[in-house]
Amino acid sequence: MVGGDGSIDTDSVMARAPVLAAGGIVLRRGAPPLFAIVRQRKRNEWVLPKGKLDDGETPKQAAHREVLEETGHEVAIHEFLGTLVYQSGGRSKAVHFWRMEANGGPVRKLMNDIKAVDWLTLEDAIARLSREYERAFLIQVGPIALAASGLPDAPARPSEPTAPVTDDVDAALQALTPAEAASVDELRHGLLQKVRAWLRGEA
Repeated sequence: MVGGDGSIDTDSVMARAPVLAAGGIVLRRGAPPLFAIVRQRKRNEWVLPKGKLDDGETPKQAAHREVLEETGHEVAIHEFLGTLVYQSGGRSKAVHFWRMEANGGPVRKLMNDIKAVDWLTLEDAIARLSREYERAFLIQVGPIALAASGLPDAPARPSEPTAPVTDDVDAALQALTPAEAASVDELRHGLLQKVRAWLRGEA
């Protein structure tokens, strides 16, 4: 925000800017393939592994670090799956997700903020997640992650919400500046194009 003297109110700008975070849709090969979700110690909620960027980190670097810290597993990072935007603490939060695969067992202890990690089928992971917007996101990108890994799909639970993730994004975009909204909308468009390509069998 620009003041009457032409100065920029950095506090106001920071308050309006979305919080940037990154994480992973983490799979472990098997019969059936399993997805990692983590249980927060403070809130006792089951969530997707993710966290805020540290200074100087790229989103991809942050995603790798956060997944290692929260799951205890080293992972291989593959393609970008999309961005989930939602409201948290009165601010918009934009979380970039990559498809990841874990090999072998854990290589380190879980960070203190995480109480447990569990490996579940896509259907069970969707049901276990505590937050509706994360369930809706995993319903959309989970089958894409399985297909990209060459693994069989698993149906989502019929009772789970089937509204597209774009509903949550549209609500969050109202709190962003035009420039911020355009950036997030471009990422969302890329995810939707990826979904359409998979449905047409072109990717």
